[in-house]
Amino acid sequence: MSVIRSAGLRGFRATVAELGGDAEEFAVAAGLPVAALDTDDLLVPDEAMAMVLEIAAHRLRCPDLGLRIATRQDLGMLGPLALAIRSSPTLADALDCTSRYLFVHAESLSLAREPDPYGDRGVTALHYGVGPGLPTPVQGTDLGLGFLHRALYRLVDGPYGLRTVELPYRPPAARAVYEEFFGAPVRFERPAAVLRVPSSLTTRAVAGGDETLRRLALAFLAEQSAGAGASVEPKVRAAVRQLLGTATPEISTVARLLTMHPRTLQRRLAAEGTSFAAVLDDVRRTEARRYLTATDLPMTQIARLLGLSEQSALTRATRRWFHATPSTLRRTHQAAQGNSW
Repeated sequence: MSVIRSAGLRGFRATVAELGGDAEEFAVAAGLPVAALDTDDLLVPDEAMAMVLEIAAHRLRCPDLGLRIATRQDLGMLGPLALAIRSSPTLADALDCTSRYLFVHAESLSLAREPDPYGDRGVTALHYGVGPGLPTPVQGTDLGLGFLHRALYRLVDGPYGLRTVELPYRPPAARAVYEEFFGAPVRFERPAAVLRVPSSLTTRAVAGGDETLRRLALAFLAEQSAGAGASVEPKVRAAVRQLLGTATPEISTVARLLTMHPRTLQRRLAAEGTSFAAVLDDVRRTEARRYLTATDLPMTQIARLLGLSEQSALTRATRRWFHATPSTLRRTHQAAQGNSW
């Protein structure tokens, strides 16, 4: 069974309420935890996610439900992946990191750049969908393509030249509804779900690209992927290590990277017998020892790399950790190694 983060349901409760329905009733009918309607960090079966959209669309007689929900979503629901996307220098870079790490958000979903299915050399196909052999959910695919369309618009800060939208089914909503949403011709019963865009689009700069933030986000995604598991403490440790020397290692920043509310993160850490302050202190201690014994960096620079306000803060922390000043620790290590810088 593959899972998806409950962030994919952002906007569901509000859209259903607007249409006069009961979102919790639909969640129960689909076998989806009601808590998934109001939090981003639950992992739920992707089949249940697809089912709740189909049930709601049918009972509310709203065939364009997926598109309506898409208007209430933004890149922020992708958590650390969103930071990597927004910080990319070009749209090609944004699409590539999305293809590589979309599984962090949803195991069965994929996004790939492919040659145009009709052979137009000036067109690139953005192929979106579920894994091979899995059924294509109508509302879920509408929601995903709608989200992708709006994300592209925002990333390049305006229209991006969408040629056509290809759908692998004949949806219950009228073609005009889709063409009004996408602002382009929509074709039904095609081989795959695709947005056909100009090939030149991938060279467009992303509004607000920041290479430093991008490297930080990609490094965190890579480490999070390699250490995926039930425990949150290793992920917090990885996030803190990436943030040190680059941004302030505050719990709100780490919670944002982990797509959790800070209070939820504190509760998860407490359940594992630790706290954010304890993890931060331990990472700083480990990094301090490394800087003091394996480099000749100035003390002021080490303090900065550890996210400490000044050198005196480093001295106080080192006395607490190692019962010695930073200079004494460095000299002792050098003497033990029989060398000096």
